[in-house]
Amino acid sequence: MASESTVMAPICLVENDKEQLMVNPKAIKVLEAITQPVVVVAIVGMYRTGKSYLMNRLAGYNQGFHLGSTVRSQTKGIWMWCVTHPVKTNFTLVLLDTEGLGDVEKGDPKNDSWIFALSILLSSTFVYNSMGTINQQALDQLHYVTELTELIRTKSTKKSDEMDDSDEFVSFFPDFVWVVRDFILELKLDDQPITEDEYLENALKLIPGMNPKIRNANLPKECIRHFFPKRKCFVFDRPTTEKELLIHIEDLPEDQLDCNFQVQSKNFCSYIFANAKPKNLREGIIVTGKRLGTLVETYVNAINSGAVPCLENAVTTLAQRENSAAVQKAADHYSQHMAQKLRLPTEDLQELLDVHVACEREAIAVFMELSFKDDKWEFQQDLMNTIGRKKEDFILQNEDTSGKYCQKELNKISQSLMESISNGTFSIPGGYNLYLEGKKKVEQDYRLVPRKGVKANEVLQTFLQSQDAIEKSILHSDKALTDAEKARAAELAAREAAEKKQEMLRQEQKEQQQKMEAHIKSYNETMAQLQEKMERERENLIRDQVKKLEHKLKIQEEMFKEGFKRKYEEIGTEIHQLKKEIEKTKEEKLWGGKLLDGLGDVLLMTVKHPYAKYVGAFLKGVPYAMK
Repeated sequence: MASESTVMAPICLVENDKEQLMVNPKAIKVLEAITQPVVVVAIVGMYRTGKSYLMNRLAGYNQGFHLGSTVRSQTKGIWMWCVTHPVKTNFTLVLLDTEGLGDVEKGDPKNDSWIFALSILLSSTFVYNSMGTINQQALDQLHYVTELTELIRTKSTKKSDEMDDSDEFVSFFPDFVWVVRDFILELKLDDQPITEDEYLENALKLIPGMNPKIRNANLPKECIRHFFPKRKCFVFDRPTTEKELLIHIEDLPEDQLDCNFQVQSKNFCSYIFANAKPKNLREGIIVTGKRLGTLVETYVNAINSGAVPCLENAVTTLAQRENSAAVQKAADHYSQHMAQKLRLPTEDLQELLDVHVACEREAIAVFMELSFKDDKWEFQQDLMNTIGRKKEDFILQNEDTSGKYCQKELNKISQSLMESISNGTFSIPGGYNLYLEGKKKVEQDYRLVPRKGVKANEVLQTFLQSQDAIEKSILHSDKALTDAEKARAAELAAREAAEKKQEMLRQEQKEQQQKMEAHIKSYNETMAQLQEKMERERENLIRDQVKKLEHKLKIQEEMFKEGFKRKYEEIGTEIHQLKKEIEKTKEEKLWGGKLLDGLGDVLLMTVKHPYAKYVGAFLKGVPYAMK
């Protein structure tokens, strides 16, 4: 992480003033400076349970997030601390410390639910911090997890018969870590030692029975198992038995803390550093600091407007901003590299077009890397149009440079001839042949001028055409020639002029052909890059679906072992439907005629030459090696 994006102290990210959530613009600026992927660890729990201390340990400091030592909750809203990741290079660790849940001084209990939901939405690892043991009371305090289906939505619209879209949560929810503080029990089950993770999973087992009391007791357990496929548990001894020391724990040297607590703290930090994954959204969309800032603003705006935070809407907002920036960055890349690689004037048009195709390929690769969810090719079209305009500008600049250079050189070469004409040097018997020799020398000397560029022939022909009247005058006034010789000379001059005109036309047609061929080459290369990108997106989609399937299979197996036959059968139906969706995704023809037609039309809009009306059909018939 760049040093300028490292925050040396925590900063409030989401302010909670009188139960009103507000995004702190200063914190957003901090995130906007972070272009690296972020690993986001959020901690949530009842107030006065030591959450801030754990976050400070992850940051590598005793102090940072305010701990507080009274019964009044110190942390308000969500505070953020961005530090260089101690293990993963080129990643930034973003720590989110939240205000305590269940503060009796709060006026609106719904506020706690939104803090909980935001922590889930923003983090890649979610730490729930509690005291004592994982018993029914602790699970009841985690009732916020049962409200997530009302607080978070995956899709912006849903069918009337759909209850919720919580099945999709698994594809973007964070990993779940339950930290139990001041744990005083032995890790044993039926007198057999168990691990911390086994302790958690045993506590999450459902209680048999269908009466309302049992169903309410099971609900938080079901939600945790349903929403969080990856779960981890840590238990901590009391850091010290001395109350006075505990009050000022942030000032204590580590060696004055309980030995077991020291080991447990190190184990917790080591696990988070090694296993907390980078934040990403569905289908492999990686979240950078800048993108995280956009997500925070989008979610808080939705909450304040009375709506429910929606992943699809957030991704759409993110895509609009990121894709616009991707177009600009790709277009700038094209302009900069064209300017670096081109030496104007180019020897011919083909030289410029070859550089254009190479720079366009690089620019499109930049766009493909940075863009996502451009389903209607709006931004792709914007980029292609922008590159098309820039290419035309380079062509015009090349022509202008060539024209000015050629005219300057031709003026110098023809100066002697023009002075002879002005001086009447050719107004003598035999003057016409002398003139022809002078004109021929001008042509010969001009052709020897290096790198005249695309306007070389046109400038010469314009000069020669400007000499027609003078040449005819000299021819008719030459008394050394007979009328028949003058007629043959006039005929020869007319034939040469016609041939030069045809040569100009052939050159123009050749250049138009070169432009069309360059466009076809660009089309093929763009299609290849687009197909590769779509294949990656399809693989990411399948990966999400498989992840959801594996989680369903695991839950089904657990339901079978715990004797919940009805739930086992219900999940079996869901598994069958999910398998069909996966097969459909695998077999889907993402690369079809509709895509070719649509993108072919987009690319056609950038073509400007006499054969443009034929190019669209021609492009769609170009042989393309399908992968």
